[in-house]
Amino acid sequence: MTQLESSTQTIPVVSAVPQHVAVIMDGNGRWANERGLPRVWGHKKGVQAVRDAVRACVELGVSHLTLFAFSSENWRRPPAEVSFLMKLFMRSLRREIKNLADNGVRLRVIGELSAFDQTIQDLVAQGHAGTAAGQRLTLTICANYGGRWDILNAMNGLLAHRAASGIALDAPVLEADLQPFLQLADLPEPDLFIRTGGEARVSNFLLWQLAYTELFFTPTYWPDFDKAAFMAAIASYQQRERRFGRTSAQLVGK
Repeated sequence: MTQLESSTQTIPVVSAVPQHVAVIMDGNGRWANERGLPRVWGHKKGVQAVRDAVRACVELGVSHLTLFAFSSENWRRPPAEVSFLMKLFMRSLRREIKNLADNGVRLRVIGELSAFDQTIQDLVAQGHAGTAAGQRLTLTICANYGGRWDILNAMNGLLAHRAASGIALDAPVLEADLQPFLQLADLPEPDLFIRTGGEARVSNFLLWQLAYTELFFTPTYWPDFDKAAFMAAIASYQQRERRFGRTSAQLVGK
């Protein structure tokens, strides 16, 4: 696994098109409720919005798209809705693997996957293997994922590595020590974070990785987040001044 440098340690390369976009796909249930439909219809419609986002990223040259599909807190939802989400996840994996591979998209699913039944785990493994050659876009799906879990999991991984390597467990921990054990250690940190649905919080998503990410919140529900909405988020990003601790004057004089 390639370890990339942290934005708190070095200054990343900034380009007009973000390398990495991370999205909380919020508002599916409310989209359905406002139309007098069962909440699950919103989740079904949201799958099409995922396809639209993937196509937009490929067309724009975005190289990494990370989607928050199911948080570690979403198990608290009504059992019938959780059951539907699991079935939708399985159905989407079965249907999309070949299409992703044909379009050069590499699929990764991250999170505490052991909580899912074996069928889902097997489909995830098939998706990883079947799309491994994709180079146009890396599509990362966060499932049973939480930012705090990610950090704690990385720390436990680091401690296990130190114990196996004979390194003192009480030795100071640097960013460079911990980062290789994070879930997205081999990807650049997100340049742009998008949350649909009108909420203005990060909800335990990529807490470590979002340190210097540009944030974009929109009232648009995820099922309505089409290519035009995606382009509006990119346009907002392009108006930002990414200083990474420096002053505006320093940017002008660089």
